[in-house]
Amino acid sequence: MSALRLSQVSLHYGATGGRAAPLVLEDISLTLDRGEFLSVIGRSGSGKTSLLNLAAGFVAPSSGRVEVDGNAVTGPGPDRAVVFQDDALFPWRRVLENVALPLKLAGVPRADRLERAHHWLTEVGLAGQGGKFVWQLSGGQRQRVGIARALAAEPRFLLMDEPLGALDAMTRDQMHELLLKLWQESHAGALLITHSVEEAVFLSTSVVVLAPEPGRIAFREELDFGRRFLAGEDPRSLKSEPAFIAARERLLAAIHEKETAR
Repeated sequence: MSALRLSQVSLHYGATGGRAAPLVLEDISLTLDRGEFLSVIGRSGSGKTSLLNLAAGFVAPSSGRVEVDGNAVTGPGPDRAVVFQDDALFPWRRVLENVALPLKLAGVPRADRLERAHHWLTEVGLAGQGGKFVWQLSGGQRQRVGIARALAAEPRFLLMDEPLGALDAMTRDQMHELLLKLWQESHAGALLITHSVEEAVFLSTSVVVLAPEPGRIAFREELDFGRRFLAGEDPRSLKSEPAFIAARERLLAAIHEKETAR
């Protein structure tokens, strides 16, 4: 099975004023298999986005190794697609063109890339919206376009940096259910950075808590609420279960623990 792996990874960012480079992440070891949904949560300064940047290949580790299927990650690649909190779309292009752009850059023939773009726009609930400009869409719709663009490239891993953070509560709940359905259809491994513990509990097969200064793994919880939703259970009922509430409280306690054993 295809896997994205971080092995004993540490990260220093550049030194300033003659001081040693600060340690941002320390001794992180994580494996994300295809078909898994891993969320990373933690206090500000715990290195959540830095971890995603390592997985995406935007930055290189100071020590340790990042690899996909045993091959070292040396930069961004088509096997990993990234969805940002800011939708990062091109407002001067139409929606369909935004979704198809990575395929165009990859040399996919026009007919094929437009077919795939139409397919994923339909999957995210935007069928018939491809002719609009991005600025004509709501915030939730723009995030749907960003997700469609990422999935159109058929990545093995979908990396998401708080993509729903700016949405209102109702839209965010709808996007949770959509994300799970898209994750199931794409068979990708999903890595989500989020500040929402409830979001992490509902979506994930596994949640990792990072402790800050430097960022390190403090706690891990295995979960199945997202898979149960996909199997047909009601999301509101799942979120009101004692087991759901208990998992949320354990994760909150881990986030706010002052002294975590290394």
